[in-house]
Amino acid sequence: MKILKNTLLIFCTLFFLQSCIVSDKPNIAFFSDKNYDFEDAQFASFDIPLFLAKPAIKKALREEGENEETIKMIKKVSKIKLMTVANANEKMLKDYAQYLKNENYEDWATIKHDGDNVNIRVKQGDETIKNMLITVNSNTEMVFVDVKGNFTTHDISNMINAPTDK
Repeated sequence: MKILKNTLLIFCTLFFLQSCIVSDKPNIAFFSDKNYDFEDAQFASFDIPLFLAKPAIKKALREEGENEETIKMIKKVSKIKLMTVANANEKMLKDYAQYLKNENYEDWATIKHDGDNVNIRVKQGDETIKNMLITVNSNTEMVFVDVKGNFTTHDISNMINAPTDK
């Protein structure tokens, strides 16, 4: 009976952690197009299991003194995908931006920091934001974070405007 319980425990653990495996195939729609020539681009992608990530993110935010509005936003996240692209080019990024425009994503912010560009785009339905795409562009390396959730612009505004005691 003990062997059966251990085997079942190992099987369940592997089942839940299968999304932690890094893949060399893209997990974001635009980059999955087989007809697009990505030239020498190299992909690394994985889905982040939220049952593991949410507690760790909340704990880290509390330790850094982040406001409770930011922590409440984490509760509303339903899925996170992460993908890195090495040997990317400017044409690929422009085509990706056009793809997002065609898919009704709104460009919310562009932040430049130490030579890197961070773009935040959202897809909004009615009053709720269903999808947020964050792109970090650093010369020939790019990082894409796809966050799915169910939050409002009011939630984001509260998070940004909440006072912090740093």
